[in-house]
Amino acid sequence: MNQTIDKVGKTLQAAYDEMYTDDISEWRELGGQHKARNILSVCDGKTFQKVLECGAGEGSIIKALDQSGSFPELYAVEISNSGIAQIQKRNIAGLAEVKKFDGYEIPYPDKMFDMVYCSHVIEHVEHPRLLLRELGRVARYQVFEIPLDYSIGADRNVQQFLSYGHINMYTPTLFRFLLKSEGYDVLSERLTSTAPDVIRFNWYQNMGRRKSILSELKILALPLRNALRKILYGNRRYAEYGYSAYTCLAKCGGELKIF
Repeated sequence: MNQTIDKVGKTLQAAYDEMYTDDISEWRELGGQHKARNILSVCDGKTFQKVLECGAGEGSIIKALDQSGSFPELYAVEISNSGIAQIQKRNIAGLAEVKKFDGYEIPYPDKMFDMVYCSHVIEHVEHPRLLLRELGRVARYQVFEIPLDYSIGADRNVQQFLSYGHINMYTPTLFRFLLKSEGYDVLSERLTSTAPDVIRFNWYQNMGRRKSILSELKILALPLRNALRKILYGNRRYAEYGYSAYTCLAKCGGELKIF
């Protein structure tokens, strides 16, 4: 592999090294619970014994999956020293091992895992195809979740997206194209909107908004608003632009082939 792209760039590495602290643990715990539910949903009907999380952050997802009892043997790789420290502090019962990696080369043998999941990671990766190939190498199945950031005019908010590390942007169609062009088959998928408890925490805790009857009514009205938007957009367009996250179970059966 070319030495210039075989690891996370220095700028990104420095940004993530000290990212994970106790100050944001409650917010990440809440998000981790929802992301874990999405993983379990797309895996419904399949049994995975040995599972790896790639880009484990501070461990909120792997903790939630451990508590679900669905995957008996869990492993994690992470680029951030602070993330690894937070994972180790959790004393997760089913976690066999956590390792630091360079962002691209996963330090495990071919097909060691039944499944590897990569939740809210690909949008942060400088060279996503390189990581996709590694994920296909180390596991029989792969689960991905990405935020659906794209909207018309998104380029006017570049600094906003960069402020939370999103350097790639997808719609469900664009992400499926990326997977399929790398030899993946999409086996099951799930589209989700931001949950009310996540919105409440973000508004009242993260953003410091004052809780009021009006703000609560706005949250309670979201299902109706979404239903109306789906009617206005049509099912296909709403599926592309109306949700906040896309989750899928995939299997890599080939590789990039062009011409």
